[in-house]
Amino acid sequence: MAQTQAWENEYKSPQLITKKAEPQSDALRFFKYLKKEAKIDLHGLNVLDLGCGTGRNANYLAQLGNVVAGIDISKTAIALAKSRAGAMKIDSQVSYIVRDMGEDYPFPDEHFDLVLDITSSNSLNEKERSNYIKEVCRVLKKDGYLFMRGLRKDGDKNAKNLLKLYPGPERDTYVIKELDLVERVFSEKDFREFYGKYFKIKKLVVKSGYTKFQSQNYKRNYWLAYLQKPD
Repeated sequence: MAQTQAWENEYKSPQLITKKAEPQSDALRFFKYLKKEAKIDLHGLNVLDLGCGTGRNANYLAQLGNVVAGIDISKTAIALAKSRAGAMKIDSQVSYIVRDMGEDYPFPDEHFDLVLDITSSNSLNEKERSNYIKEVCRVLKKDGYLFMRGLRKDGDKNAKNLLKLYPGPERDTYVIKELDLVERVFSEKDFREFYGKYFKIKKLVVKSGYTKFQSQNYKRNYWLAYLQKPD
C-alpha cells in the first residue's frame, strides 16, 4: 500500500476514521453469525486483523480469550492499539505489527481461524490486492473465515461522481484529493468474481452508512461479505 503518509496523516488528524475503542458494529454482527449460525466458539482462536487501526476489534477478540495479530500501515494507529491493549492487560493475547497489508505476511501457512479486513483493502492497488488475497488464503486454515467489508459501486451516487470527477490510476478507483488517498469500489459482479475464486461466499449483505467529511455528511455503500475458505 503505497499510501503510508496519507494514513499517518489520517490517524494523526482524523477526517474519515474515528479513534473509538469499542468494536465496530459490523464486526460484532459477524461474530454473532459465527456463534449462532456457523457454531464457532469465539475463544481460543487465532485471528488476524488486517488494517487493524487502533485495535478496536483486535483488542475485543483478545479479551474473549483469542490470540490476535493486528497489522496496520500507520505507526500512530499501532501505537494507540498497543497502548490500549496494555491498559486492558491483554498484552499476552494480542500483538501489533506496522506493516503494509499488500506485502507478504510474517505468519506460517494455515495459522489463522479468522481474518478480518474491514474497509482496509479498498486502498490497495491491483498488484497489492493480488498479493493480499493470496496471502490471506495462505495463512487462513481450511474452513476458516474471512470477514470483508468493501466499498460498493452499485447504487452509490457519491462514488460514481468521484469516479467521474477524480478518476484514479486503475479501474474503478478515485482519488480523495484532500487526503491524497485512492479508494477502489466494487460492483457486485466484480466482487463475486474476485472473491469467489478463492472463497465460498456464505453471505453478502448490502449496507449504507454516512461519513462526515469536511463538515458534510456523505452516504457510503458497503459490501459485507462472510467468506469461507474451502476445505
